[in-house]
Amino acid sequence: MSVVIESPRSRKRPGFNLEKYGWMYMRLSGVLLIVLIFGHLIANLLVGDGIHAINFAFVAGKWADPFWQVWDVTMLVLALIHGTNGMRTLVNDYTEREWIRRTLVWLLWIVCFVEITIGVLALVTFSPCGDPSSITVLTNDLAKIGQTLHSAGFNCPTP
Repeated sequence: MSVVIESPRSRKRPGFNLEKYGWMYMRLSGVLLIVLIFGHLIANLLVGDGIHAINFAFVAGKWADPFWQVWDVTMLVLALIHGTNGMRTLVNDYTEREWIRRTLVWLLWIVCFVEITIGVLALVTFSPCGDPSSITVLTNDLAKIGQTLHSAGFNCPTP
């Protein structure tokens, strides 16, 4: 006597399969991130004077080179989208109500977009010279914060 096992029925939806491309993105971006992160660590920690060379001038010199700007922007964008996609998967798995799931997923992607925008702007518009007027404003703000902390009992040196 033989048993016949029917083929499983799969729902094939016509159109774009977001989950399939999200799954593929996670694998490809994960491999790229490993290369980018280890390249970043080797360039920053092992080449030259190592960790002792990392200061404002090191970062300014590095970000003056378009190669490192592209490297860091790529690492930033891939990492943020990779992390957001992973969080989206967790939200999809553990959220029971549809409206909560949709709201959380939208919030995740909005926060991801804002973080990418701020990060890319910081990287691309970075200037080691700075604006002298902003330095004065920052110094005055730090002095006020220091005075407030000192009056509250904290011993902080004021600039």
